[in-house]
Amino acid sequence: MIELSNFSKSYSSKSAPAAADVSLKIADGSITGLLGPNGSGKTTIMKAICGFHFPTKGSITISSPNGTSFTTDENPELCMKYTGYVPEIPLLPKDMRVLDFLRYAADTHGIPKEKTEEACDLVIKECSLEKLLSKKIKTLSKGQQQRVSFAQSIIHNPPNLILDEPISGLDPAQILQMRDLIKKLSKTKAILMSTHILQEVRSLCDSLYIMSNGKITASGTEEEITKKAGTKSLEEAFIKLTQGGID
Repeated sequence: MIELSNFSKSYSSKSAPAAADVSLKIADGSITGLLGPNGSGKTTIMKAICGFHFPTKGSITISSPNGTSFTTDENPELCMKYTGYVPEIPLLPKDMRVLDFLRYAADTHGIPKEKTEEACDLVIKECSLEKLLSKKIKTLSKGQQQRVSFAQSIIHNPPNLILDEPISGLDPAQILQMRDLIKKLSKTKAILMSTHILQEVRSLCDSLYIMSNGKITASGTEEEITKKAGTKSLEEAFIKLTQGGID
C-alpha cells in the first residue's frame, strides 16, 4: 500500500507548487487511476513515490509485504526494493539485447546471481518476451519496448507498481495486451496508473483521483465523481473538474 499525506512539492520558491496538499491512497490488489491535464502534477507525484525527489511538505508512506512501513524521504533506498516504475517513454539501453538487459536489471535490484535466471524466466513469461530475447532493444517496436520496460519494473517482484501513461502511443492490439498484463499484475500489487485515456480508466481502474493545477479536485469511483460534478459522463466531469467549474 502507498499513502500520500498532505504531500506538496515545490521546485522553486518563485513558482507555484507542482503539487499541493495532495492526500491519496493506493490499496493493495487494486488499480488506482490518476487523471489530469498536462502539468497538473501527476508525474511529480509518481516520481516522488519512486524516490526520485522528496516532499517539500507532507509525507509518502510505503508498506512492505511483512507489514512494516517507511517514508520515502527517510528510506529512499527502499523505494527501489518495494516499488516498480514504468515511465511513459521507456528508458532502456538501446544497444543491449533484451535478455542481457533483464539480467542487468536483476543485478541492479540485488537479485542473487543464483536466482537471476529464475527471475528473468518469470518476467519473460509474464510479459510475453520469449521471441524478443536475442534482439537489440533499438530494433523493437514501441509496444515491445513497453513490455520490456514492464519486465524490468517487476523483475524484483515489488508489491507496488507505478505506471506513467503505459498505454500512450500503442496500437489497438498492443493496448489489449497491455490491459491484460496490468489486470494480471493488479491481483498481487498496488498499482497507480496515470493516463489521459478515459476508456482505460473504465477498463482498468477501481478508483480514481482527478488533478488540476497540482491539487486533487475529486476522488472515488466513476459514479461518485460524475455525481459530485453533476454530469452524465466521466468525460464531462473531467472537463468540469479540471477547468474550475466546480466548488
